Amino acid sequence: MSHTHVFSGNPLDRSGDLRNDIAWLGEQEANPEALAMLLWEGRPLVEDHEGGQRLVWLALSHGRDLVPDRDLFLGLWKGAPVFAIEFEGSIDPTSGPAGGLGQFIEMRAAAAALPEADVAIAGTAKSLFDWRRRHGFCAACGKATDQASGGWRRVCAACGVEHFPRVDPVVIMLPVYKGGSEPRCLLGRQAAWPEGRMSALAGFMEPGESIEEACAREVMEEAGLTVSGVVYHSSQPWPFPAQLMIGLIAEVTTEDAAPDQTELEAVAWLTRAEARAVLAGTHGTIHAPPPFAIARRLLEAWAEGE
Repeated sequence: MSHTHVFSGNPLDRSGDLRNDIAWLGEQEANPEALAMLLWEGRPLVEDHEGGQRLVWLALSHGRDLVPDRDLFLGLWKGAPVFAIEFEGSIDPTSGPAGGLGQFIEMRAAAAALPEADVAIAGTAKSLFDWRRRHGFCAACGKATDQASGGWRRVCAACGVEHFPRVDPVVIMLPVYKGGSEPRCLLGRQAAWPEGRMSALAGFMEPGESIEEACAREVMEEAGLTVSGVVYHSSQPWPFPAQLMIGLIAEVTTEDAAPDQTELEAVAWLTRAEARAVLAGTHGTIHAPPPFAIARRLLEAWAEGE
């Protein structure tokens, strides 16, 4: 792939067909080489190594002793089955059953600290557990659902409806205006962000929309600009809780931007030189999106003329 992002690059063979076989899954669970990673309320368990932090891996049997009946099958890693197990509750398990095994850290902190493969695996596990918590009951009849396919499917015994993990598509775009003396891009700011932080514009796609239509609608709603062209850049899985960020460069027809004061409280136009200063941390007032966000990669690509 020409562009890769944090939370992508999962090295596991997801075994999409095999995991539907109950007997095969039982063999994986009984495999003495089966491994498990641990999460607590969406936070992966990590430990310190000489080269930085890494996921903690336990034998599946050990993990199940700590947390019975709370595991998911993630896939195969070099032929060995890999699972995820999640603690629930408000008390940090490292003060109890997981003591001495490492520390649980927020997923955004993990995105900045863990190797690419580790954070991709952890992000997948978080999204699956988030989905499971939200879909314990059938949307068709309201009865309880049961786990199937190692956690990748839920089945309602009452009405037979099958439920699968959701992925919510989000367009995230960098508006660009080429009509002035030199090209400029637009960043926006939400009121809840840290002081000075600005980023690309973004919004959920709606039913019946193409990617291009969603991009145009969001840019108009948030900044009052008309989109005349859309170029796809790349995409990023975003496990908060389970989104797919579709990265775009959106050419607009005017520079008369106006933040809507609902999604955005402020906007700013940047030349390529100013964008490079933002990325380098030398701009006087604007701070760039975090390194693990696709918004930063969009800004980097445009600033370097890609």
